[in-house]
Amino acid sequence: MSLRYQPSLDGLRAVALGGVLLAHGLPAVLPGGFLGVDLFFVLSGYLITSLLLDEYDSRGRLRLGEFWRRRARRLMPALALVVAFVVLAGPRLLPGQDPAPLRPDAVAALTYWANWRMIYRGGDYFTQTAAASPLQHTWSLAIEEQFYLLWPLLLMLAGRLPHPRRWIGAGALAGAAASAVAAAVLYDPAAPDRVYFGTDTRASALLIGAALAAAPPGLRGRRWAAAVGAAVLAAAALGVHGDTAALYRGGFVLIALAAAALVAAPARVLGVAPLRWIGRVSYGGYLWHWPLFAILDAERTGLAGPPLFAVRVGATLAVAAASFHLVEQPVRRRRPLPAIATAAAAIALLAAVPAEKPRTAAAVPPVPATPAAAPVAAPAVATPPVRRAGRRPGPPRVTVIGDSVSWTLGAYWPGAAEFTLSNQGVQGCGIAVLPDVRYGGALHANYPYCATWESRWGGSVAADDPDVVVILLDRWELMDRRLGDRWTHVGEADYDAYLTGQLDRALDLAAAHGARVALLSAPYTHREERPDGGLWPEDEPARVDAWNRLLARAAADHPSRPVVLDLNRVLCPAGAFAWTVGGVRVRSDGLHLTPDGVRQIVAPWLAPQLARLATI
Repeated sequence: MSLRYQPSLDGLRAVALGGVLLAHGLPAVLPGGFLGVDLFFVLSGYLITSLLLDEYDSRGRLRLGEFWRRRARRLMPALALVVAFVVLAGPRLLPGQDPAPLRPDAVAALTYWANWRMIYRGGDYFTQTAAASPLQHTWSLAIEEQFYLLWPLLLMLAGRLPHPRRWIGAGALAGAAASAVAAAVLYDPAAPDRVYFGTDTRASALLIGAALAAAPPGLRGRRWAAAVGAAVLAAAALGVHGDTAALYRGGFVLIALAAAALVAAPARVLGVAPLRWIGRVSYGGYLWHWPLFAILDAERTGLAGPPLFAVRVGATLAVAAASFHLVEQPVRRRRPLPAIATAAAAIALLAAVPAEKPRTAAAVPPVPATPAAAPVAAPAVATPPVRRAGRRPGPPRVTVIGDSVSWTLGAYWPGAAEFTLSNQGVQGCGIAVLPDVRYGGALHANYPYCATWESRWGGSVAADDPDVVVILLDRWELMDRRLGDRWTHVGEADYDAYLTGQLDRALDLAAAHGARVALLSAPYTHREERPDGGLWPEDEPARVDAWNRLLARAAADHPSRPVVLDLNRVLCPAGAFAWTVGGVRVRSDGLHLTPDGVRQIVAPWLAPQLARLATI
């Protein structure tokens, strides 16, 4: 069964895809372009319901097995190829990507429950704050496929009732209203993923499209309604963001109604040849854009802004067109051999992609008290026993304290009899605790336990009774935070005064039992690029430099005489962020330290200095 082809609907697909690409590549131009997904949802609900109703009218029944086979032939080949690409080539081409979650992400994508996987994917701090999965975008395909599975069953039941189209239309609208209520009730501004990715909370657009298909013909084709719908969609695309609360409190329903008005009477201009072509390959374009945008980043291409966006879009459309003609269409037309041969060749090529060398390799410069950066099992430090009143002589006690970067330093420190090292780093917390934070361009809240950092630091120092306390703070103090009624950051006078007060308190706690304090400078970071290829503010070198200057001033003014040790010079010897130092990978994700980086680079440099501090 097939509907009469409408070129302008392909044009609408092109518009929807264009919005998504702009939202993910140039969000400053079209921040609400992600609403293109809702336009896709409305189109899918409308077309699938129309197809099923036409079949029911002509045959008096639905052949569900044949319907689901058609959906599988249309959707699965391209999805399987993208998943294979991400699993085989992603770890090689995305050096900051943790490969461990990719397999469950791939299984979730192929079995169409990726939306729920993305809701509950963050099992620990490192996963929660990691770069987005290269398969995250398959959440919307999962919701559509769940709709394709359940909706035909409901249509079969409705077909047994008198006036089935009325029941279907009313039921779809009731379901859309229930979905909107669920979204409003479950919405949490601090954790919107449950509502954004949830099947129950995002079904309204699909169901509004389904209601449109069941509506009497006289309610469709209203040009004035289409014009209003287009204006609403344009205003929303220009004005809303992913964290706009109004979207979750009825806004998505308004967007879906506007999209439905446009679907009911699409403008003829949408049927022009370029838009029709993009619309025909839009499924592959959506599938391929997310991993390709991640791979074609500013660091790899040397581009940013519109030039980078143009390269990304060109690559996406080229790969989508190849997928459409060489894989998707042959399978859809029941000629699988060309598609199998193409997919096999592509997968073989992907498997042969060599592991990417880290992008920046630098040698360790001569630094005072820094041994050669050769692989070692443990720092070679000859330290005499420390004698302090109230305890037996023994090896120096060192406590490492700070945030998650500090935690990786303590966790990966090599075992050595010369030191008793206690790791008190806390993932997700620094000493800045103003409640409103921007992280990666999005609003972020402090973790609940961060407000108690002073009692935790004081308790750790009291329990460990260390000879040296090592403080490393390298993230949360660098982000934008709201101070009073405005956003501010390190380097601005008011916020520097706040940070200085917090740092003075931290130094008081660290030195309370007579320990010497070592402040490690923050190294440059490259956690994740902005969509347009630039750096997020917290990764800007100027921010890091401002924080390190503040550390030096605080150390000079504090009576405990803390020592500032320049970790930034060790990990970024060329004066810029580096993935590797002396041939050793030192950053796992652009922020946190690697086991090899700690054991082979940081520990040989730091251990002798801690030994001297412990015995002064």
